[in-house]
Order: sequence, then structure tokens, then C-alpha cells
Amino acid sequence: MTYKEEFIRFMVDSGVLTFGEFTLKSGRKAPYFINCGNYKTGAQLAKLGEYYAECIKDNDIPVETLFGPAYKGIPLAVSAVVALSNKFGYDVSYCFDRKEAKDHGEGGMFVGKKLTDGEKVVIIDDVMTSGKALGESMPKLKSAADVNVTGMVITVDRMEKALDTDFSAVQQAYKDFGVKVYSIVNINDIIKAIEDGVVEGKEYLDAMRAYRAQYGAEY
Repeated sequence: MTYKEEFIRFMVDSGVLTFGEFTLKSGRKAPYFINCGNYKTGAQLAKLGEYYAECIKDNDIPVETLFGPAYKGIPLAVSAVVALSNKFGYDVSYCFDRKEAKDHGEGGMFVGKKLTDGEKVVIIDDVMTSGKALGESMPKLKSAADVNVTGMVITVDRMEKALDTDFSAVQQAYKDFGVKVYSIVNINDIIKAIEDGVVEGKEYLDAMRAYRAQYGAEY
């Protein structure tokens, strides 16, 4: 299997990707659901980091530091930076932000690598629903130094229109911030994996294709 197919099976085995009928926060009724909160063991986190590392290497994203937005992005960035070192020999730095700046000890808004002008930073997060995390991260990063945000890596691109636009959250992020968002897999990869028998779920294919036809963004 390709690493994308392996990742889709990994999501299903971890209970992160499930099929059925789910009402999303948007009010839409979706035939699949992604709950990244179900990654909860050391083995899962180690494996997840390897998939982030594969995505960074596969897309040849220039990187010197991985940034994990608090709180969910912190363990993701840590797992990815370890995997880059262990699997590919890339020794890159990492940092994360505090929700509130610290005014004692080392102080400041960031923990980990002290950012410098021109530094190539990749943001690591789980999924992108609205682009809010990126919108909050960019001014924080730019306030620390004039960094070069070379990309953002997420697990799954739903390729779904936001409520008030024909663009997906990934497309809107590029439009608003000039940041390319890379995903380990997208919904088309998931549909193909079901078609090819990589994972179970053929009984949901019609509903998934219909949902994609109704709400999918054009890529």
C-alpha cells in the first residue's frame, strides 16, 4: 500500500475515521466523520508523526521549524519533528505558542525554537474546518519574527465548501494568507480507498459521492 492508503486504514483502525450519518457543526448531514481526538496512545502518536513526516518529504516542503498551535497542535508537531529525525534524518526544530504570554522565567509567547527572520516554518494541525487556527497563528508567528511560512500540514482535506463561499477552507487559507495547505490525504483518496477495498465501507460510497457533489469545492 502507499502511505496514503496505509494512513486511511490507520485512521479507521484508530476509530478516527467512521462512516454512518453525522450532523456536523455546520448543520450538514455527512456520511463520514473524522474525530482526531481518538488518537490517544503512544503508538498511535508515533505512527501519526511518521505520516506527517512522509507528507512533508513527499511534497518537498522547505522546513527549518515545525510550529504546533496550542493545544492540539503541540503533540502533533512534537511527533512529526521526532519522525523527521528518526525516519529521514532531517533534524528540524519545533516550537509552540502559549495561550497567554509568560511574564516570568524565560517569558514570551513561544516555547521551543526562538524564531528568526527568514526562518522556514511549517504549521502542523489536525484538520481544517474554517481556517481559524491559521488566522490566529499567522500574526503570532509574524510578531515573533519575519518568518517564512512555507506551508501548513493537516491530516485530511474534506474538500468541502465553507458555509459562506464556494472555496474550501484549504483554498480560502491560500487566498487569505498565501499559505499552501498540504493534507496527508483528502476525501477523494478516502473514496478511492473504499472502492479499492483498502478499507470497508462500500455501502457508504453512494452517500459519500452525493455529499461530495452537493458540498464539494472545485479543485
